[in-house]
Amino acid sequence: MNAESGGRAVMTVLRPDEAGPPEPVPAEPKTRWNTAELRRRVLIGAIVVWAVAITALVAVRGGGSGQTPAVAAPSASPSPSETPFTVAEIHQALTPSVVLIETTGHDSQNRLEAGTGTGVIANADGTVMTAFHVVDGAEAIRLTYADGTRAAARIARQQPSRDIATLTPDKLPETLVPAVLGGGSRIGDLVVAIGNPLGLTFSTTSGVVSGLDRKLNGDDGKQDIEGLIQFDAAVNPGNSGGPLINDRGQVVGIVIALANPSGAGTFIGIGFAVPIGAALGGGEGDGQSPPL
Repeated sequence: MNAESGGRAVMTVLRPDEAGPPEPVPAEPKTRWNTAELRRRVLIGAIVVWAVAITALVAVRGGGSGQTPAVAAPSASPSPSETPFTVAEIHQALTPSVVLIETTGHDSQNRLEAGTGTGVIANADGTVMTAFHVVDGAEAIRLTYADGTRAAARIARQQPSRDIATLTPDKLPETLVPAVLGGGSRIGDLVVAIGNPLGLTFSTTSGVVSGLDRKLNGDDGKQDIEGLIQFDAAVNPGNSGGPLINDRGQVVGIVIALANPSGAGTFIGIGFAVPIGAALGGGEGDGQSPPL
């Protein structure tokens, strides 16, 4: 179709030449073959037919010769978990396993208090792992899952010496996505924290492991906590209890604290997490979701 001209589109149609009917092609003169020529042509035709038949047989039967390379069978691509995830992929994969924790209770002056924190779905039965101080003294605990489902919860087990607690929810979301619990960490490893800092739900930050076997001094008569992971992914109040995740999408720790020398309660580049093995009451994790 040509471009529009004067507001109308002009179509050019390709037609056969109209110069008149084509001239007849003179017939080739008949040729008589002698007996030798006829036999030669028949022999050539037989050879061609035989070659075609052999080629078809080889194609159908795969050639039976060791010189013919075998066709490789289709195979699955490597699982994404076998290679490092990007931070965006970690956020997408792990956010469904993270929950917002909201608590209410009364203080020593009988004043109503409300708090927020984070938890992670740590087992196929819906068990949620969090920091003990998030739910300590709570009279009511409510969970909000990434899909918006809300449920009441109760403390199933607590380890105040490690600042770890597990919760049993009264209701599960329609699609339950437990996290994979990972193994040990090394200094310099990429880590990602997902949580609810300052009410900003399901926030994701990234950094590296800055140190291992750190010690957190207890206050208000609480005992010290040792063997902690130090990291520099930004965390703030509300991140407590959330997962610290490695670049394979495995939870390697539970966030419990941040360094706070100024008293302002804001992140200055030093956070602490309980290694997942210690949070489970044992050694390092093995990349599985053990019963809690």
